[in-house]
Amino acid sequence: MKRFILLLIVITFALVSRAQLAEVRVSYNITGDVSFSAYNNTVAPLYLLLDFADLENAVLNVSLPYIQLLDPGFNSLFTLYRQSESGVPQFHYNIRTYRSDPLAIPDLDFPYLIPFEQGEEVAVSYVKSLEGFMGTKDPVSWNATGFAVTPRQQVYASRTGIVVEVAGAQRTGDPITWYHTWNNSITLLQPDGTLICYRNVTDPDRKLKPGTKVIAGQPLGVVAPDARNLILVIYQHRQDSDVLNYVIPQFITGENEAGVLISSKKYKVIHPAEIRGRELTRKEKRQYLR
Repeated sequence: MKRFILLLIVITFALVSRAQLAEVRVSYNITGDVSFSAYNNTVAPLYLLLDFADLENAVLNVSLPYIQLLDPGFNSLFTLYRQSESGVPQFHYNIRTYRSDPLAIPDLDFPYLIPFEQGEEVAVSYVKSLEGFMGTKDPVSWNATGFAVTPRQQVYASRTGIVVEVAGAQRTGDPITWYHTWNNSITLLQPDGTLICYRNVTDPDRKLKPGTKVIAGQPLGVVAPDARNLILVIYQHRQDSDVLNYVIPQFITGENEAGVLISSKKYKVIHPAEIRGRELTRKEKRQYLR
């Protein structure tokens, strides 16, 4: 019995180095159950995927592969329950971290707001390439939406989301924490698990930081100095592919109209309250849609 208790005294260990984005920790309790937790070493939400290669003497009450959105810092995950009259749980598992939900199905019909002030008329511009988005190589298959802009023009959020990265004129910090390699950009994690990057946008008042919730139709930033186009890229890292999945968004083009924007065409900006409030709580609706 003493030997059994010694084996089951809380043991915590990390399976990744401190240079990696997240650590998974495992603790045994006195009854033989195994608690899993994770520590997100970054300042923004991060998706963890965990799957077991083998599992013995334990019962798992979550579906596999296990996906969890990790807040910065400590996160409780799940518990493996020791099977009665069995030995100590035995298992091996693998983990991966993702910037976006690797199993999510993007909402292709979601009506995005054209990211400028209501009443403005804006021209859609053709995006020739995504050079520099993920390094120096232009991706083979991609999608982006461009708008003709002027420096310091106000930019608004096309959809509600959580700020995960604000990049200035020069990038700093460890590249392992970057969401892409573009500068002068703001990136948000959206409710359907996808990411949206606003390129050539700055936050001069430094109001945004990772973890800040931005509401659809809320001021996001301004067009960067000397920029003549704003580029929106909506993308996703998937479990089954090393190639990014790019989303072709639909935008609100009228009170009851939405569709894919056509290059060289002009559109009048409209931000219907119903669309702005679509992904808000009741409290947020009272706060932002008055």
